[in-house]
Amino acid sequence: MEYICLMAVLLVIMVIFFARMSAEEKKRARLFEEKLRKEYGHRPPKTYPGGRLEAVKRHYNRDLEDAFSLDEITLGDLDFESLFKRIDRTHSAAGEEGLYRMLRVPCFDPGELARRKELILYFREHEDERVRLQLYFASVGRTDRYSVYDYLDRCLALEKKSNAPHYLLILLMLISLGIMFLNPTAGVLMLIMCIVYNFTVYFRQMRVIEPYISTFGYFLRILDMAEELERCRIDKIDFLIKRIGENRKRFAGFARFSSFLTKTNAMSSDPLEIVMDYLRMGLHLNIIKFYLMLEQIQKNSDAIAAIMADMGYLEALITAGEFAESMPHFAWADLTQAPEKISLVAKKLYHPLLDEPVSNDVELAGSMLLTGSNASGKSTFLKTVAIAQLMAQSFGFVCAEEYGSCYYRLFTSMAIRDDLGGGRSYYIVEIESLKRILDAAARGTGDPKGCAVMCFVDEVLRGTNTVERISAGAQILESLVQKGVFSFAATHDIELTDLLSASYANYHFEESVEDGDVRFNYRLQSGKAQSRNAIRLLSLMGYSEEITGQALKRAEHFIETGDWI
Repeated sequence: MEYICLMAVLLVIMVIFFARMSAEEKKRARLFEEKLRKEYGHRPPKTYPGGRLEAVKRHYNRDLEDAFSLDEITLGDLDFESLFKRIDRTHSAAGEEGLYRMLRVPCFDPGELARRKELILYFREHEDERVRLQLYFASVGRTDRYSVYDYLDRCLALEKKSNAPHYLLILLMLISLGIMFLNPTAGVLMLIMCIVYNFTVYFRQMRVIEPYISTFGYFLRILDMAEELERCRIDKIDFLIKRIGENRKRFAGFARFSSFLTKTNAMSSDPLEIVMDYLRMGLHLNIIKFYLMLEQIQKNSDAIAAIMADMGYLEALITAGEFAESMPHFAWADLTQAPEKISLVAKKLYHPLLDEPVSNDVELAGSMLLTGSNASGKSTFLKTVAIAQLMAQSFGFVCAEEYGSCYYRLFTSMAIRDDLGGGRSYYIVEIESLKRILDAAARGTGDPKGCAVMCFVDEVLRGTNTVERISAGAQILESLVQKGVFSFAATHDIELTDLLSASYANYHFEESVEDGDVRFNYRLQSGKAQSRNAIRLLSLMGYSEEITGQALKRAEHFIETGDWI
């Protein structure tokens, strides 16, 4: 009777314990859901584990045979990583990688951009559906320093081994049990030998498969979410749900008895789990299940990749909508497919990474040449337009009140640096950077990777002397226009404004000196820059009258005579 009472007490304690665990889990889920609703459009930046961003980058180039994507120079010039972090509020690895690819591979299909717009609007306006999906994505979670596709590639590279030896070992153990009835001593001896051998093989095999167990666990979570998506009944994403469902069917039986593989914990204090660990070691249940699952993954790798791509696509659009919600204002871009037409109309266009951005209006029917002093806003404006065009071809919206343009392949040549490791000077790196734009333009609008080129050049050929810089720079910029490139160029060389006046519209930024301080309004002005405050700035910074006075006289002499002496 005492034992029965003790067992009853233990049972009650276990019921209370698991009930409390369940209640805590539900409470955390409820708080997380409330947080998603409350912080939509205002969530703090994410943190990225070491190496995680590198893993995200490695994913983007899968299956991009004919797709145009931003090259490394353009990524650096636009501070692409900061832009990605500003937008990214995804909860899963698939979402992170889908967002990165969506940003880095601009879209040239009006129908696809229209669908993205439709989904972004839908999830901004339907909170319950959005939150439900975000909870699903959070349950899948993120990976560590490896991409989901890194894990998939590792599985594909792993040698498939037959389970026949493991089945044979189990059979030998059963035979030894049978022998025990005929000859107990021989049967026990044979059983001990089988167990010892099985344990030895087990630990040798586990060293091979253990790094992959967490990978399989992630794949299981992906398939679980795919199943949940099929139940969620959201008509707007029915085309994705059906596609995900068809791919999930190819993994029938994948999750069956997967606990043999994923729940391996030698340090567990759970008696049942300890027993299961010994069964795994003796019968190789997890090794057998591992190779059965590996076989399915290797046969259906395209299906698991397609599921992850669809999930990433969906979560990327949800997070794009949240990014739009966090902006002061945004506009849906009006993009036209007219390769022969060069145009841009933008109202109150601003840079999404600045805390207090100054917006500008611009209307162009051709290329732009931008002049102004250092720190006046030229480079920031070029980046603003480039990022706007990128976002227009990624999400369909722009940080502006109005935006109209065509479809373009984006290239930049702005933040050039010496290649010390490669032994190349600044000038060599710069002319190579410009040459790649000319080469892209030379391929013409018939290039399968996209439409016409839109390029952004900051201080063309700054790495050489004045005479050759102006002469060659003017010819390169002129050549870009002749090849049909929509070119945005910033320069300090005021001579270029006259040399290129027939092919570039002149705009400038200006500053003023008030009360001994330099002030910039960052407002775009038409025409070329008229102010020359560089020498005056030297005086404001404490340079002697001897230096600034002589410099000013020399500059005025050159302007009047064209001669330095």
